[in-house]
Amino acid sequence: MDSDYGVPRELSDLQKLRSKYQPELPPCLQGTTVGVEFAGAIAVIDHSDDQAINQSFPKTYGQRLAKFVGDTTKVSDGQVITEHPAIRVGVVFCGRQSPGGHNVIWGLHDALKVHNANNTLLGFLGGSEGLFAQKTLEITNDVLATYKNQGGFDLLGRTKDQIRTPEQVKGAMAACMALKLDGLVIIGGVTSNTDAARLAETFAVEKCPTKVVGVPVTLNGDLKNAFVETTVGFDTICKVNSQLISNVCTDALSAEKYYYFIRLMGRKHSHVSLECTLQSHPNMVILGEEVAASKQTLSDLTKKICDAVQARAEKDKYHGVILLPEGLIESIPEAYALLQEIHGLLKQGVSVDNISAQLSPAASALFDVLPQFIRKQLLLHPESDDSAHLSQIEMEKLLADLVEAEMNKRLKEGTYKGKKFNAICHFFGYQARGSLPSKFDCDYAYVLGHVCYHVLAAGLNGYMATVENLKNPVSEWRCGAAPIPAMMSVNRFCHGAGDVSVGKLAVHPATVDLKSKAYKLLCENAKKFLMDDVYRNPGPLQFDGAGADSKAITLCVEEQY
Repeated sequence: MDSDYGVPRELSDLQKLRSKYQPELPPCLQGTTVGVEFAGAIAVIDHSDDQAINQSFPKTYGQRLAKFVGDTTKVSDGQVITEHPAIRVGVVFCGRQSPGGHNVIWGLHDALKVHNANNTLLGFLGGSEGLFAQKTLEITNDVLATYKNQGGFDLLGRTKDQIRTPEQVKGAMAACMALKLDGLVIIGGVTSNTDAARLAETFAVEKCPTKVVGVPVTLNGDLKNAFVETTVGFDTICKVNSQLISNVCTDALSAEKYYYFIRLMGRKHSHVSLECTLQSHPNMVILGEEVAASKQTLSDLTKKICDAVQARAEKDKYHGVILLPEGLIESIPEAYALLQEIHGLLKQGVSVDNISAQLSPAASALFDVLPQFIRKQLLLHPESDDSAHLSQIEMEKLLADLVEAEMNKRLKEGTYKGKKFNAICHFFGYQARGSLPSKFDCDYAYVLGHVCYHVLAAGLNGYMATVENLKNPVSEWRCGAAPIPAMMSVNRFCHGAGDVSVGKLAVHPATVDLKSKAYKLLCENAKKFLMDDVYRNPGPLQFDGAGADSKAITLCVEEQY
C-alpha cells in the first residue's frame, strides 16, 4: 500500500463527532434479503438515438429499470435473493473530489459485510491509474474509521479519471480478472459514468464476469436526468459557497463601495450558480445557459452589468455582488469560437507563441483586444477530456476590467454621474469541495453505497445506483438502479454559437433548464435581488439543529421524477 493512502487522519473535535454519525437507511435496504423488481418497459430517456446507442451497446442497452423493495412478499416481476455467497468487489474514485465520496465506500462496505462477513472490498489507490496497476487497499472498519462522514477523496486518491482508450479498458479488465472481482464500482460524474458504461459493455462482450456499477458523485450537479435527481456533493458545495457569498454580501453592504465578482465551480453549466443565488440572494447572477440561449456577446454582458451598476447608483448604491459560473466563457459565442480555434491549433502542434498569427480574422480581432492575463489563460492546453482549463480562466477579472473601463468611459462622457466603480474578484472553488459533507450528502452517499451491493447481488451490469424522492425524509426514499446506456445520447450542446452537434455518444451533462420551476423562481426575484439588497445568510454548514435538514432549493422546488 502507498503510504499516502488509507492512513488514519488526525481529527478535530468536530471531525470526531461527525465520524460517529450513523447515516440512515430507507426501509427498502434494511435486512439481509434483496428484493428487486423490474419495470415493464426498457429504460430510455430519448428514443431518437436508439439505433446509435444499440449499435455501440448491444449487450447492455435495452435493459429495464430496477427497483429494490423491502417487502419481498410483493415482488411480482423480479426476484428475491436470500442466498449471498461471498464476493469480491473493487471500488475506484474516477471523478474530481466531491464531499460525501467516502460515504459511498462506507455504505458499500457495510452492505457487503451485513450480507456475508466473508465479502471483500478492495479500493484502488490513485484512481484509474491504480486500477490499471492493480494497486489495492482492502477496506475494513479500521481503515474507514477516520474517513466516515469526512470530505475529500484522500482515502484512495484519484488521477486523470479516464478508462477510455482500448489500452485503458484492457488494463481495467486485466485487473478485474487478476483480482477475481465480481463487481467494480466506479464513483464519479458524467465522464466517469460514460466510461463505466463502455467498460460494462466490453466486459459483457469479452465474457468477463465482473459487473460494473456507476455512482453519481460530482459537485457540479450536472448528472441529472429522468433517473437521477441530484449528485453526491452538490448539496454541500452549494451550502458552503452560499455562506461565503453571504459573508461577502454583508461586507459589501457594510462598506458600500465595492462590487464583488464571484466565479463559482460547476464546469460548463450553471447549476451551482443558480442554487447559490437562490440561497444567498446576491444582486445578480449570469447563467451560462441564458447567455448561450440569447447569444450574448462580451459587449452585451458588459453593457448589462454596467446598466445595473448605473441603475443602483441612481439609488445611491455603489456596491453589489455578482455571481458567474466557472465555464461562462464557453457560453459566449465569439469567446467559445476563439477557444475552439486555439485548441484546434494546439492539437495540430502549433506552438503557443505562434497561435495568434494563425487565428481567423474574427478570432484574431477578439484575441488582440483581450487583456494579456486572459490571453495567456486561453492558450493553456486542454485537459484530459479535451475541455478547457475553466478553473484557470479568470472570467470574473475580465468582466470586472471591462465594466470598469465602460463605467469610466460613461463617467468621462457624462452619461454616468455617480461615484467611481471599484471591483474585487474571487474564485470560490477549492475552498468548498474539500468540506465536510452535509447531513444530506452523508446519508445520500451511504445509501448509494448500499444500493451498489443490491445491484451486484441482482447480477446487474452497466447500471447506475439511484435514489428517488430525495426531497423527503430518508424513510421515504426509493432505491433502484438505471442502465447507464439509457442515459446516453448523441447530444447537441447549446454553446454560444447555437446548437452544435458534437456527435459524441455519452452521458452528457445536463444544462440548467430555462423552463424549470427553479429558474422561474429566480426570474420572479431577479429585480428585487438587483435593487433591494435582500441578502440572505444561511450561515455555516449545520450538522444538527436548525438548518441541518435543509436541502438544495433547486431539488425541492422541482417535481419528483
